[in-house]
Amino acid sequence: MPSINLLPWREELRKQRQTNFGIAAVASLALAALVGVGFNMYWDHRIESQKARNARLEQEISHLDSQIEEIAALEHKKDRLLARMEIIEQLQRSRPDSVHLFDQIVRVQPDGVFFEDVNQDGRRVEFGGTAESSTRVSALMRNIEASPWLEDPGLNVVEATEDDGVRRSRFKVVARQISNVTEEDSAQ
Repeated sequence: MPSINLLPWREELRKQRQTNFGIAAVASLALAALVGVGFNMYWDHRIESQKARNARLEQEISHLDSQIEEIAALEHKKDRLLARMEIIEQLQRSRPDSVHLFDQIVRVQPDGVFFEDVNQDGRRVEFGGTAESSTRVSALMRNIEASPWLEDPGLNVVEATEDDGVRRSRFKVVARQISNVTEEDSAQ
């Protein structure tokens, strides 16, 4: 004979399903919370790791900046030393110029011309003195023009004076000294 169950089985089944659903919901919420916490921990770890890398990079950047400043200071010091060396080299190359100037002063001075002062300002040389006549001054200027170490003679002043009954000409002649240091040497 067929067995008939008269107990409220449907209700028990419904309660069982509700209990299973509740357990599944709580388990899925716990799993979701666990996954969320896991992702949160993972991203927190990644953020901390990136912050540590950034801090290390900033430390290296500040170290490199200090090295760059030191290199720039050394470059500046090197440029100053090179400029000093260039000036010294120019002075060494122009050392014979004063010897040539003194030699040319003697060579360009004609008879009857007496230098009272010779002034040099850079390459400009000024001769001042007296001559027996203005033709002697002209001879001085021609000698300067013919000189290999002097050029561009110019007459600033010529005035006739009389000392003790002797007629003389006071003069100021300017010229430019030719250097053995060429412009190419100066530019190097």
